[in-house]
Amino acid sequence: MDFFQAVFLGLLQGLTEFLPISSSAHLILTPALLGWQDQGVGFDLAVHVGTLLAVVLYFRRDVFGIARDGLVSMTQRRVVGQGAMAFYLVIGTIPAGLAGLALLDMIDNELRSPVIIFTTTLVFGLLLGVADWIPKRDRSLDSIRWKDALIVGLAQAISLVPGTSRSGITITAGLFLGLSREAASRFSFLLAIPITALAAGVKILEVAVADIAVDWTGFLIGGVTSFVMAITAIHFFLKWLNKVGMWPYVVYRVILAGVIFAVLM
Repeated sequence: MDFFQAVFLGLLQGLTEFLPISSSAHLILTPALLGWQDQGVGFDLAVHVGTLLAVVLYFRRDVFGIARDGLVSMTQRRVVGQGAMAFYLVIGTIPAGLAGLALLDMIDNELRSPVIIFTTTLVFGLLLGVADWIPKRDRSLDSIRWKDALIVGLAQAISLVPGTSRSGITITAGLFLGLSREAASRFSFLLAIPITALAAGVKILEVAVADIAVDWTGFLIGGVTSFVMAITAIHFFLKWLNKVGMWPYVVYRVILAGVIFAVLM
């Protein structure tokens, strides 16, 4: 992998991981459209670590408070501070974690086709638009309960199918539950931390067990660029959220689906 390819894919992953437009679709489609060789498991691990560090750093106060209060709540066997949110994040992570373990081979080998990505890009893009259009989305992050976390978690499990968008479908679920745009987005970003950590852990095991040669230069370049772009994308997404809403991303996904259909199908 050359320098330009590593930088480009790292920036692409960082930008699309937390925007509701599907990072997996872009990482699959870009090499296919540009005639590049597949970037490999090692590079995927690097950019996942980069985006994980970005979301942890950006929400460091929330992460520290939730982790601290969650541990205190467990030891004292009562809810302390943000201990309930720690519990909800665990609930929201379980469906995708189980689905990933059960369906990993099928996801990697059978669900990466242009037809699948075209369908998920278009359908879940339009669904995001419908969810954003529905009125009375005024629930705050503090109003989330375990049933909400489970529903958003089930939506996150569906996002394992390439083209769906993890952030897109979890924000969609949150909006349908009546959460405000900001609350749905923040819960989606916090929920990204445990599942991304699990995904990175799985890839580390895959690299170690298969004794895969790692391009350490590409690893470092991809990780750093994905980190910088991800933290920038999160900041501006939340800053502009109430001004632009979700429809720019809906329109982009419809256009992207059209490109996939015209070029790859």
